[in-house]
Amino acid sequence: MTKPAILVTRAIFPEVLIKLSQHFDVESNQDDVIWSPQELAQRLQGKVAAFMTGTERVNAELLALCGQLKLCANMTVGYNNFDLAAMTSAGVLGTNAPDVLTETTADFGFALLMATARRVTESEHFLRAGKWTRWSYDMFSGAEVHGTTLGIVGMGRIGQAIARRAALGFGMQVIYHNRSRLDAATEASFHARYVGKEELLQTADHVMLVLPYSASSHHTIGAAELALMKPTATLINLARGGIVDDAALAEALRHKRIAAAGLDVFEGEPAVHPALLTVPNVVLTPHIASATEGTRRAMAALAVDNLIGFLVNGKAVTPLNPEVLARVGA
Repeated sequence: MTKPAILVTRAIFPEVLIKLSQHFDVESNQDDVIWSPQELAQRLQGKVAAFMTGTERVNAELLALCGQLKLCANMTVGYNNFDLAAMTSAGVLGTNAPDVLTETTADFGFALLMATARRVTESEHFLRAGKWTRWSYDMFSGAEVHGTTLGIVGMGRIGQAIARRAALGFGMQVIYHNRSRLDAATEASFHARYVGKEELLQTADHVMLVLPYSASSHHTIGAAELALMKPTATLINLARGGIVDDAALAEALRHKRIAAAGLDVFEGEPAVHPALLTVPNVVLTPHIASATEGTRRAMAALAVDNLIGFLVNGKAVTPLNPEVLARVGA
């Protein structure tokens, strides 16, 4: 019996390819070449599904060239690389990998917050440059974290995990803004208070962004929002590039309109706005919030489960557009 043909678009753990090969005819990209949209479309010819990493854009133009495609399985929780409306119209299912990276990403959120507030990167550069010759009472004095107010924009699974760490581990006051308010019991579990976006920005000592990217969340934080924040405040973007206007942020940091920022994601990444590279009061990391081996393996495993579940057993695990399943009777 002929196995369904699938494409693995980026390098991945060899064990993942072995498991996929038990069920599918697999073409893989272990050389980790970044394909152009035209090259991706060519590679997808004759393929019924693709294992993706979030790098590859799936839109109407691509789908029009790939008539056999039935499933695109992201190994990431984010899926702003998917045009879900176009995929649904074409009868192509999209899946992602929620839950498995929640705790690891929340851990990294606090790592980035601590590094930013306590000026870890800035002070390390100072030390490595041989500038540390003596101690002084105000050398790299940063911002307090414990007992301060954390404002979280986006209170999904990761936002709630961050709130739990803040309230229970650091004794922080937690305020949050979300599209919809959480139930009272969930709020009470980490002593969180729902506020409007403007109040959050004006009140919080530290602002952490954990909301999904969409057209409506583009530049959620721009020059006007940065102007509302305290000059002593820090901003952490753990979510997606484009939620922050990086150019406006660099300008605010340069003029000390806010104290510091920590960014794991960027507009147009892997490119970074050059102005961000010239200001000292920012911590920059290359989109690694979920980067522990255990978590990345769990993310990949969930993508595999979606591929096998849908193509072999007729049931996806974490569908993003389940109306496609209804259409095919899965």
